[in-house]
Amino acid sequence: MCDRWGIAHSRFLGGDGRWSELDRAKALAWRSWQHGMCPECRTRLAEWDPEHGGDPHAYVPDTVRCPGCEVIEQERDQVPEGRPGYGVKIQLLPRADYVHRHNER
Repeated sequence: MCDRWGIAHSRFLGGDGRWSELDRAKALAWRSWQHGMCPECRTRLAEWDPEHGGDPHAYVPDTVRCPGCEVIEQERDQVPEGRPGYGVKIQLLPRADYVHRHNER
């Protein structure tokens, strides 16, 4: 959370918000930790590698159905073929926001 909000860890814990040496060390360690992860599956190579204390069966795939992602994929199928997809974004809006936005026009 601290990285999203751009605040010191000590501030998150209720401190005054000044960045201490420990806060900076934690932020750099967190950044290093994040850079060591696969951007797609969010695992670390060492977790899979027995030579680095990992296990080739460290994770098990699990299928999860997300209704939101399903709706996005269905809408993506409605984009006409041959039309470049560059810049076309499909987003989910709460129904009330959608209705409000389209009633303003």
